Amino acid sequence: MVDNKLDDVKIVKGSGDIFADLGIQLDAKDRLKIDIARHISNAIVHRNLTQKQAAEILDTDQAKISNIVRGKLKDFTVDRLLNYLIMVGIDVDMRLSEAQPRQGNITVRAPVAAFG
Repeated sequence: MVDNKLDDVKIVKGSGDIFADLGIQLDAKDRLKIDIARHISNAIVHRNLTQKQAAEILDTDQAKISNIVRGKLKDFTVDRLLNYLIMVGIDVDMRLSEAQPRQGNITVRAPVAAFG
């Protein structure tokens, strides 16, 4: 017999920002790197590529692809990730506007049905 103790489980609704919910502070550049890496990973899956095949397309090694897919982005620049994004066939459209009233922010928008 299984004893389910659901009475002891506390369910908390997330804010929609997993990092903030976990108390992890990210700057705008880190958030951008995460968004770009997510889209690279989605493109790899959508195209049914192995990490080795993706590495060949991106002219890098499989270990770097593994790091991108696993979110280990410390050693990657935004520029490098953007180049990878373009190389896997994703267009980048950038819009700049003045921040009001303080420090700027980065927002990535993609179609809901992208890669799906």
